Amino acid sequence: MAEWYRRSQETIILTLHVQPGAKHNKISGLHGAALKLRLAAPPIEGRANEALRKFIAKLFLVPLRQVELMQGAQSRHKVVAVTGSVVAPEILLE
Repeated sequence: MAEWYRRSQETIILTLHVQPGAKHNKISGLHGAALKLRLAAPPIEGRANEALRKFIAKLFLVPLRQVELMQGAQSRHKVVAVTGSVVAPEILLE
């Protein structure tokens, strides 16, 4: 099992390393025990966190309300919970 996510009933908990200010939103593979994401939004006034939630919701095919930033609001290292997705996290690395 991958270290960067775990399941708890219908919730997927993701450990992320986020790099804001990139050209495009994209998955950049693994960064240690975290999934590395590049986000186009700047790390100003919570914009990167909001962009992160939207990007994760799109990847997991869930409404924005089902994506919760649990830890790391002021950090590049974040923990995000996704509820009710049928998308398997492993496919994000394919």
